[in-house]
Amino acid sequence: MDLFETMIHHSSVRSFTQQELSAELKERLILAAQSASSSNFLQAFSLIEITDQKKRKAIEKIANFPVDNGNNGQFYIFVADLNKHANVLTLKEDSMEYLRTMESLVVAIVDATLAAQSMAVYAESVDLGICYVGGIRNDLFQMKEILDLPELTYPVFGMFIGYPAVKNEVKPRMPVNAVLGTNTYRSLTPELINSYDEEATAYYHGRRSNVQETNWSEKVHQHFEFPRRQNTSEFLKKQGFVF
Repeated sequence: MDLFETMIHHSSVRSFTQQELSAELKERLILAAQSASSSNFLQAFSLIEITDQKKRKAIEKIANFPVDNGNNGQFYIFVADLNKHANVLTLKEDSMEYLRTMESLVVAIVDATLAAQSMAVYAESVDLGICYVGGIRNDLFQMKEILDLPELTYPVFGMFIGYPAVKNEVKPRMPVNAVLGTNTYRSLTPELINSYDEEATAYYHGRRSNVQETNWSEKVHQHFEFPRRQNTSEFLKKQGFVF
């Protein structure tokens, strides 16, 4: 498939074969991540490859992620990282007041996310499968300990990459007119929501595994019916960020 076809056929992979990635392919994945756009060339992210099996199991437990997936494939953690920049400012004896702001944190999170998506697109272009793992944020303080994270860092998500054993069907995305506005914000109408729910219902009924009685609106309801990860702000303050 060409790149566009590869991108629109993305689906998460949660089961990988035992085939290992070559050293050359792993290097290309890292270079793809590093080649992503970066705000003001700050490159405010770090990557941590998790190879230690005890650490992988501990992280999978935190993330509540299927263990059969984690046994195979490469596993990377993407970290929003301003600690490197603190080192630079210390050497120059500059103030770190504006390094600790919410805007600086957002810049670092964006850099990490862009790097991850560049890695993901390249991976899928060479027939690998990927799965983002946001569940690593379920226990940020334990993740800090496992990864030896210094001040001014924040683990954004993990990513499994490997050769797919099983690949899920492509989830139907919203219609373009539900996400694209012209010169102004476009709100979702009840008609668009209902139409998309019908499409999502058909998808969940028809997929090969984990068939569900649900739709997009129900997924939204389930996600926001209770607060999640309420210690995030406490963690970030202890990591040296100022709100």
